[in-house]
Amino acid sequence: MIENLKIAVLQVDLAWENPSKNRELFSEKIAAINQEVDLIILPEMFSTGFSMNAENLAEVHLGETFKWMQNIASQKKSAVTGSLIIKDDGKFYNRLYFVYPDGTFKTYDKRHTFTLARENETYAAGKQRLTLEYKGWKICPLICYDLRFPVWARNTEDYDLLIYVANWPETRIHAWDVLLQARAIENMSFCIGVNRTGVDDNKHVYNGHTAVYDCLGKALFENDNQSEFTQIVSLDKSHLTETREKLKFLQDRDTFSLK
Repeated sequence: MIENLKIAVLQVDLAWENPSKNRELFSEKIAAINQEVDLIILPEMFSTGFSMNAENLAEVHLGETFKWMQNIASQKKSAVTGSLIIKDDGKFYNRLYFVYPDGTFKTYDKRHTFTLARENETYAAGKQRLTLEYKGWKICPLICYDLRFPVWARNTEDYDLLIYVANWPETRIHAWDVLLQARAIENMSFCIGVNRTGVDDNKHVYNGHTAVYDCLGKALFENDNQSEFTQIVSLDKSHLTETREKLKFLQDRDTFSLK
C-alpha cells in the first residue's frame, strides 16, 4: 500500500476518428511526463472522440489500442485507464480499460449510454460496476454520462477514488463542475473527472474543466482550464482516512441493492 497516489491527468484535443494519430499524440504527451506516477488517466473514447461510427471504428477486445495501453503501462511503470470503442461478442461497447503496470487489466462497460446523442442505439449498456484495487487503494472508474446518476456511484464498498473519463460538452459544463464536486462530497472520496478539449467533427465544443476534488469537495487544482495540459496530482490517503474517521458520514448511508 502507498499513502500517496500520484495521478497524471491528460486533457487533450482529440483527433476525430483517427486512432493512430491519437495514440501518437498521447505517446508524446505521456513520454513528456518527467516524474514517476502511479496512474495515467485519459478521456472517454480517447482514440476516436465521441463517435457513433462504431461499425468502422470499433476495435476487438484486447486489440491494437489496448496493446498500446499495455506498452505505455510497462514503459512508465504506471497503470493507465481510459475508454475505447470495442466490439465484443457481436455488440459494441464504450469500454474502459484499467491496465496495470504488469499488463493485467480490468474492464468496465459504460452503464448509462447517452440517449441525447443516441449512444443507446449503437452501444450496449454495461451491467456491472467495477471496483478495483491498486497499490492499496480501492478505485471505482466510471464514464461520462454515468456522472448524472448518483445511485450508480454510491460508495457502498468504501472505495477511495472515483474516476470519470468523459467527452463532456461546453454547453453543459456547469453540470459537470457541480456534479463532480457533489460526487466527492456525498461519497467521501477523492473524485477525478478527465474531459477533453477542442471541437469535434459534429461541431460539439469541449472546454475541458478536468478536475480533482478531495473528499470534502475541495479542488486540488484549478479546473477551468480550456487548453491542453497534463497535470500531476498527489492524493493523500491519510487525509481521506482521518476525515472519514472524524466525520463518519459514510456510517449513516442507506443500505440498498441495484438491479
